[in-house]
Amino acid sequence: MPALRLEAFDTVAAADGSIQPLVEATAVEEAKVASFEQGYSAGWDDAVAAQNGDQTRIRADLARNLQSLAFTFQDARSHVLQAIRPLILEMVNRLLPEVAREALAPTVLEALTPMADKLADAPLTLVLNPAVRGQVEDLVAQATGLPMVIEEEPSLPEGQVYIRFGSIETKVDLSQVTADIAIAVRAFFNLKS
Repeated sequence: MPALRLEAFDTVAAADGSIQPLVEATAVEEAKVASFEQGYSAGWDDAVAAQNGDQTRIRADLARNLQSLAFTFQDARSHVLQAIRPLILEMVNRLLPEVAREALAPTVLEALTPMADKLADAPLTLVLNPAVRGQVEDLVAQATGLPMVIEEEPSLPEGQVYIRFGSIETKVDLSQVTADIAIAVRAFFNLKS
């Protein structure tokens, strides 16, 4: 079988019979370099676009995950607060008044000491609820040794005592402090509900 010969399109026959290339070799090289540069630039642009797309997607995923974590934290915090709410309210209702009752006598003594130093000659008068008389009277008598007059006032709350030295009067009001703490705790849980 004879060899197949195809017509060459990259050369042209010159008038003298010689075969001349249709395109100069330098033009072919320039075209190759330009094609390479164009392909390289297109590939670079595609890589930059892909990287920017990846970064945008990663940022969006991160923002979504952080937002999800924030909601998860808030949900967990809310559940924990609601779980401990009955315990805290019970402590405020039962334990806090008892603690205030136990702290009344030392608090009266603490309020009384600076006054006693200034007015040692004046008579001491304590106005209080009869239910707390024993504990307050005993502690003040032991600690100061001052003569005192106790005036019982049943209308006063158990956590309230008026201290008078002559014309100076001060008030110890743990009942109000206890009530304020209870209101603040209830308000905290009502806001978080």
